[in-house]
Parts: sequence; C-alpha cells; structure tokens
Amino acid sequence: MDRDKILLTPGPLTTTLRTKLAMLKDWGSWDADFNAVTARVRKSLVDIIHGQDSHVVVPLQGSGTFSVEAAVATVVPRDGHVLVLDNGAYCKRAARLTSLMGRRCSVLDFGDHEPVSAAALDAKLKADASITHVLMIHCETGAGVLNPLQAVADVSAAHGKGLIVDAMSSFAALPIDARTTRFDALVAASGKCLEGVPGMGFVFIRKAILDSCAGQSQSLAMDLHDQYVYMEKTTQWRFTPPTHVVVALAEAIAQFEEDGGQPARLARYQQNYETLVGGMAALGFKPFLDAGVQAPIIVTFHAPADERYDFKTFYAAARARGFVLYPGKLTQVETFRVGCIGAIGKVEMEQAVHAVALALQDMGIASGAPAA
Repeated sequence: MDRDKILLTPGPLTTTLRTKLAMLKDWGSWDADFNAVTARVRKSLVDIIHGQDSHVVVPLQGSGTFSVEAAVATVVPRDGHVLVLDNGAYCKRAARLTSLMGRRCSVLDFGDHEPVSAAALDAKLKADASITHVLMIHCETGAGVLNPLQAVADVSAAHGKGLIVDAMSSFAALPIDARTTRFDALVAASGKCLEGVPGMGFVFIRKAILDSCAGQSQSLAMDLHDQYVYMEKTTQWRFTPPTHVVVALAEAIAQFEEDGGQPARLARYQQNYETLVGGMAALGFKPFLDAGVQAPIIVTFHAPADERYDFKTFYAAARARGFVLYPGKLTQVETFRVGCIGAIGKVEMEQAVHAVALALQDMGIASGAPAA
C-alpha cells in the first residue's frame, strides 16, 4: 500500500499532502516571516469563532491537554472553585489537572451515555455559591457525546460564573459563536478538526477578564497571560515554538477557508458519520450512543458478542488493510471507537467499513452484533 494508513481516531488525524509539504522548510523562531505566520494563524482562529470584539487567542506549545491545564491555571484565581461537568474520560482528566493546579475542584457526575444537564448545573450553582468557574467538554470523545454548550453557557452566565470550555474535538467543525455564547476560556488544538498536525494548543480568553489573569498561573511555561503580553509586545513566542507545526496549521487553515469553513467541514464529517454508521449497521454493529446525543466526530461501537472477537486481532487486521481504529475508553462495556474526522471523505469511510468486514472474515466472525 503506497498511501499512509488512514487514522480513524480523534487526533492525530489524516492530513492532506499540502499540509505535510508545509513542514519541509526550516524556520527561525525569531524571524519576521515566521512571526507573520503566527499572526496570521491567530487572526484566522479568532475569525472562526467570530471573537474579534470579545476574545484574544493565545497559542501554546504542546498537546491540547497542556492548554487545558494552562487555561485553568491562568483563568481561575488560586482561591477559585471549579465545578467540572463529568460524563467521560476527558472530563475526569480535566478534574484531575484542576486539582493538580491547586484549585479547589468539585465534580457533577453524569453517565457516559448522556449529555451533561444544564438544569442539574443550575441546581448545583444555586446550592453552592462558592463555585467560581464551570468546566465542560464540548464533545466528550470518550464515548462521542455532544454536550449542550449554549445551555451550559447561559446557566453559567446567569449565575455570574466563569466558563472554561474544552472544545478540542469540536472546534472548527461544530458551530461556536462568541457573539452569542459567553465563555471565559475556550481551548482547542492544531491536530483536530482544523486537520493540522499535533503539537500546538490555543486558548481563547475573554478580553474582559484578561487583565485579572496576570500572575494567577503558578507555572512559567503555562502562563497564558504572560505569553499573550509578550506576543503582543514582540510578535514572538516566549520560548521555542513548534515552528513546523505552526506553519502546517497555517496551511491547514488556508484549506479550511478555501473549502468553505466550519459549515463545510461539518457537512463532510456528517457525511462520513452517516456512511460509517450505515455501513457498520449492515455488518451487525451497534453504536453505544443514541443518535440524538452523538456528535459526528467519533463513534463508539459495542464489541461483537462472538467469543472469537479480540480487539488486538481486530485492530491488526484493519490496520493491515490501511485503517487505524481506536480502542474504547469505557470501562463497564467492551467497545472500540472509529473517528469521522480528518482529511477523509465518503470513499475512505466506505473503504474503512470494507476493511472491518474483511477483519471479521479473518477472525471467523459472522456478525458484529453485540450481546443482547
């Protein structure tokens, strides 16, 4: 097979040749040409959420989790109290890093098969006035649930609480509009729905709270206020930037804009999702989530009931045919996950379903149907 394996994961993703080729040139981190690329990327990112009047964007080296941690440390005062809305593995990670940042943290639990509830949040905020910030994951890719961003933002604003949104796997695919949705911080990354490569996160911070963030972070490297002030003053990053990642992201954003931006990206991912779910259903597979709460980002499927099924064998058989699947994140039932995002379309999803069918044949499994 002469093409790269297609990554059916929630990131890193399959990227275009144009994006890959952008990384073939070396850049000086203090060079004016590179600083112009950084400025262009920052402007484009703010444009995606219509945040020109309300928010600034601060890029940060590292994976998306680095930026979630940086957002909590920068935005939440050291005596603040964060309420994490928890319906999956990435919510639990957010709660853990909040505690490790030394911030008081409470958790409001939901099932991993259901969205978080704005009504339950409202009740919790009425009951505990000490909460200063709410943290939610927009699309919890542990199972693939889409959480109600607007409703949570409205409740948080009504109570005067800061909202931190992890939009890692939703940004640039699902609509997010800073003009109508109030948030103090929103976090995303280069290697997700913008279809860049991993290595850079970015945080949108509401201008109204920016000055109050000075000195709140206990970390030098992760102080987003300091990073912002330095970047505004010098046009440069404080510390060595991931130059190739930034330039690849600039190229990926150019393609995103050429293709029609967020609505076009969502339409392609929606078609990928429908192709995947329809094809897998024909093989007997059942999604873990109800369609009404499923985001078209990553789909969790129940494992086949057949005793011959083993994920490692199944994974290897699909991989041999050019497709990389993702293990399940759930502990109570056996599952696996298939991503719908990246520089792929309907044809690649049809090929992926065919690879799964052949993997089942290899294992002597007649149907992907789960246990009753």
